[in-house]
Amino acid sequence: MATETLILHSDLNCYYASVEMNEHPELRGKKVAVCGSTENRHGIVLTASYPAKRSGVKTGMANWQAKQACPDLIMVDPHYDLYLRYSKIVRSIYKRYADCIEPFGMDENWISIPCCKSIDQDGLKLAEDIRKTVREETGLTVSIGVSFSKIFAKLGSDMKKPDAITVVSRENYKDTAWKLPVSDLLYVGPATTRKLATYNIHTIGDLANADPNILHYKLGKNGIMLWHFANGTDCAQVMPQEYVAPVKSIGHGTTCVRDLETNYEVWQVFYELAQDVGHRLRKHEITAKAVQISVRDKDLGWYQWQMPLPYPSQSPYEIAQSGYALFREHYWWPKPVRALTIRGINPGRESDPVQTDIFNDYAVRDKRRRLDDAVDELRQRYDNRIIYPACLHGQLPIAQDRCETVPMPSPMYQ
Repeated sequence: MATETLILHSDLNCYYASVEMNEHPELRGKKVAVCGSTENRHGIVLTASYPAKRSGVKTGMANWQAKQACPDLIMVDPHYDLYLRYSKIVRSIYKRYADCIEPFGMDENWISIPCCKSIDQDGLKLAEDIRKTVREETGLTVSIGVSFSKIFAKLGSDMKKPDAITVVSRENYKDTAWKLPVSDLLYVGPATTRKLATYNIHTIGDLANADPNILHYKLGKNGIMLWHFANGTDCAQVMPQEYVAPVKSIGHGTTCVRDLETNYEVWQVFYELAQDVGHRLRKHEITAKAVQISVRDKDLGWYQWQMPLPYPSQSPYEIAQSGYALFREHYWWPKPVRALTIRGINPGRESDPVQTDIFNDYAVRDKRRRLDDAVDELRQRYDNRIIYPACLHGQLPIAQDRCETVPMPSPMYQ
């Protein structure tokens, strides 16, 4: 009998909130939300319990909006060390069943089981055993998707919540997956959903039956990637936990302590965020060939734009300057700005040769590079705020007690 690789995708339900309720049983069954600091305006809902969700609380909602939707909401501060500890415990359970486990954040994992005879029978039995073990040993519930591909396994884990299993097999994926909105597919965000809608593509089935040549023309290589996703022909393998994905982009973002209302405030935030982006580009010995910015307004409307850089760069000033130019070109201030992100994308090696031209002062760029290196060395030796550009002096609209970034696994596709 023929065998194939079985892929499971596990998703711990309402993870942060579930851990908090596990640690504090008096919270169980109540309307609970884990939220960022209200004082520093990291004040958005990170996750909410199911009773809170049924009352209208949504992930990404500002704290005050969540309170308006659910006046009896219990807000809890996040405890990331606790979430990491639980994540390791759950992953150790998965390792009893498989050697190849790929994390996708703290609460999600792909699990690869080779030589499976039947996804419908063997896969379902295995998923049920994992689900039961996680619940008994940790008190957490998990939704699991069972499939022959990573994408459909992920889709399956999203279809039934909480504490459920969904099988998406070669025999049923057209009936199971194709009727769902195209936005349910991994990496189909709001902008792509809107663009696909203009071509009358609204469901995963519409995407699967679209002409791949047209998708390539309209969306580039991402169009072909999404077409394979929808048809179940994507062949991405589950990568082991130790696998380090190539760096595809380096970015930094923040929710501001107050809504931004002027271009200068936006420039300050971009320049501050670019300090970290430039440092990490140099640390990885790569350059950015393009810049991407994301903007979230006070009503949580989301926008994203990108542009190529004139030449590969690691410079915080050059990255921030390009990001700011993008903002000025595209954002016309319909509403104040709540959150900003800036990324260096399309990376190249630091050692790659660069085509020079007569219009750029490379002596100035070299001085700026040496200055950035010196600033990096001082910050590593003393403190991040030991030295900084003069325009960033004073009270910035960013929380100054920002935590170190928690390293999370890179997505399998970028």
